[in-house]
Amino acid sequence: MTELVCLISEKSGRMIRARRCGLELERGDLCLIESEFGGELARVADLSSELCSHAKKIEAAPAVLRRATEDDAGKMHWLEDKEKWAFELCLQRIRAHKLPMKLTAVRYFFNEKKGVFFYTADGRVDFRQLVKDLAKELRMRIEMRQVGVRDEAKLLGGLGVCGRALCCASFMRTFEPVTIQKARKQHIVINPTKISGLCGRLMCCLGFEDEGRGRMYYDEEPANED
Repeated sequence: MTELVCLISEKSGRMIRARRCGLELERGDLCLIESEFGGELARVADLSSELCSHAKKIEAAPAVLRRATEDDAGKMHWLEDKEKWAFELCLQRIRAHKLPMKLTAVRYFFNEKKGVFFYTADGRVDFRQLVKDLAKELRMRIEMRQVGVRDEAKLLGGLGVCGRALCCASFMRTFEPVTIQKARKQHIVINPTKISGLCGRLMCCLGFEDEGRGRMYYDEEPANED
């Protein structure tokens, strides 16, 4: 029995490798797994060692807390509705206080004790009164978290020019620097509208293709020497 299992997040659709922690799981099981916000629903997609193997240490993977119950699923749907309501409330308060910020998303913790409000802005924003308004109305701890445009795309998701879900929203954990030199090395025509993603930055896949190109030439070199 492999220690890692592959699951698909019910919220974002991304694949997650998690530790089964001794649980007997089957493909299709809905589970509650560890997440930044205290819990996330994900469905078991594969149990094979080939797909679930990972270069990183097993200890770094989140844990499967338990099989999800009907109450867990109901609570997640309830939290999503609360997040939408909190998003609209925050937008109203931002307009009322005329704050130079753009609200991106709202995420509630599974225990309902804290809400994180993600936003973008050109500089620092004095949102102290906004936080007081939200805390009074929502009766929970409020965290305002400023993010960049790439993180905004990751939170919102979408489809790239390839027709598939954005890499950052589906499987990427961290952002690696992508430079125009990587596009030039691949002899790509430098047209900003064609090599930029939805976030307006250079597409992450330029970095993937650059790495693949490097490995290809590395593999061919021994053959050329012979």
